[in-house]
Amino acid sequence: LYFSAQEGILLFYHVKGLQYEMKVCADILQPISSLMFSPDYTVLLLVTDQGTVYTYKPAHGGEAVKLLDTCSSCFLAADFLTPGNKYCVSVTVSGEVQVWFLEDGTCLSKLNLDIEVCVT
Repeated sequence: LYFSAQEGILLFYHVKGLQYEMKVCADILQPISSLMFSPDYTVLLLVTDQGTVYTYKPAHGGEAVKLLDTCSSCFLAADFLTPGNKYCVSVTVSGEVQVWFLEDGTCLSKLNLDIEVCVT
């Protein structure tokens, strides 16, 4: 079970029966607003309240890597484009939908919806 604390800490709980073990996986120093696993569960996207997207690879156990950082508008949500885990799509509060190459954070395409977006 992966979850985040308000302080921007990604935690992992390994639960077995009535026993559990907690591990701190990463500390990105920004509140995490959403977590999303890739379809093959090898990469975890972390979206922050400030509009930054990080990737974390549980099998490698290293730190989270900053992938995307917005300047003009905060990311509201991000998710993987399937099949595979090479690309993700994001949407900003201002209504800009973007497709990203996850290997290096290159923006491949964008579409402005011309409307403010919110999550319900």
